[in-house]
Amino acid sequence: MHSWAFKMPGNSFGELFRITTAGVSHGPGYLLIVDGCPPGLPLSVDDLMPDLRRRRPGQSKIVTQRQEPDVPEIWSGVFEGKTDGTPIGILFRNEDPRSQDYTDIKDKYRPGHADFTFDAKFGFRDYRGGGRSSARETLCRVAAAAIAKKLLAQQGIQVLGYVKQVGDVSADIPEPSQVTLEQVEANPVRCPDPAAAQRMIALIEQVRKDQDSIGGICELVATGVPPGLGEPVFDKLKADIAKGLLSLPAVLAFECGAGFRVATARGSENNDPFIPLPPSPLGGVPLGTGSGVRGRHIGTETNRHGGMLGGNSSGEPLVCRVAIKPTSSLPQPQKTVTRAGEPTEIVTKGRHDPCLLPRFVPMGEAMMALVLIDHWMRWRAQCASD
Repeated sequence: MHSWAFKMPGNSFGELFRITTAGVSHGPGYLLIVDGCPPGLPLSVDDLMPDLRRRRPGQSKIVTQRQEPDVPEIWSGVFEGKTDGTPIGILFRNEDPRSQDYTDIKDKYRPGHADFTFDAKFGFRDYRGGGRSSARETLCRVAAAAIAKKLLAQQGIQVLGYVKQVGDVSADIPEPSQVTLEQVEANPVRCPDPAAAQRMIALIEQVRKDQDSIGGICELVATGVPPGLGEPVFDKLKADIAKGLLSLPAVLAFECGAGFRVATARGSENNDPFIPLPPSPLGGVPLGTGSGVRGRHIGTETNRHGGMLGGNSSGEPLVCRVAIKPTSSLPQPQKTVTRAGEPTEIVTKGRHDPCLLPRFVPMGEAMMALVLIDHWMRWRAQCASD
């Protein structure tokens, strides 16, 4: 133990609503700690299962066929069916790891994976499925976000994601805030545009037959978000959402609102004019009263800003997108090197998603929900008057 090793390991996320995860994909299982959840929230395993089922492997023929039930065991923080204000501890057991699939590559670096960089940082690595860097860790985030979503729903806030694009097949989504969960879950690719969904499925099946993979774009929308959540400088709402989403495996790009289209727009084209809104059922409270986040009597005519201005939410739907790279694990030969730096070839065995997008949707929702509940609690702690 070095005397100068004071940096906190990056295994936790959030400030007032804070999660910590531990575990590896081919170990005994995963541990999740959720700290900061208010007492009195009804909570059971059944509340966690819907989104965990959306994330789990083996749910359709276009995703990995690893068979994991991913049933959580709540060990603490819940008493008589309600949260008690203490840390919520949740355990997930791995049941179908098949670690032998990775024996042949323990001394080879898989292209596109964290093998080399993990080795460079720690000096050794768990070669079984990527160890700590495996996307299987996200089941903890999805479970934590199921709790966050329950708390957000009490404030009228909902988070929904869907597949916007796979390869060169793009969905037509004219109004993101009008998409429903039923539309998203109507097909295995989780695209609310039925015609585009069929083309996406055909493309995924084709790349799987070619022993290849394909990337795409997930769009995420939060509705009911009141104006005023966020911070004006370093902890901007969009910055924290970006960090949360970019912390997920395989995410290589983030944009909100009009995104990269602003690079070619003029200010007169890009600005969203403010407009008055009809009285809210909650009552339009003028800004600056200390309760402005509750009411909303001002809106914007368009939403190119994606629901965030100056680091805070504007009251319009939050809209952002992330680009997901093609799955790096391929059953076809790829050039690489050994740990000793000797050129060789690698074929990654095992069960892998030909496209990560269908299972990514609940992961993306999870990170957005975790950021929103944390910022709502931060707003309430600083600005609420009751």
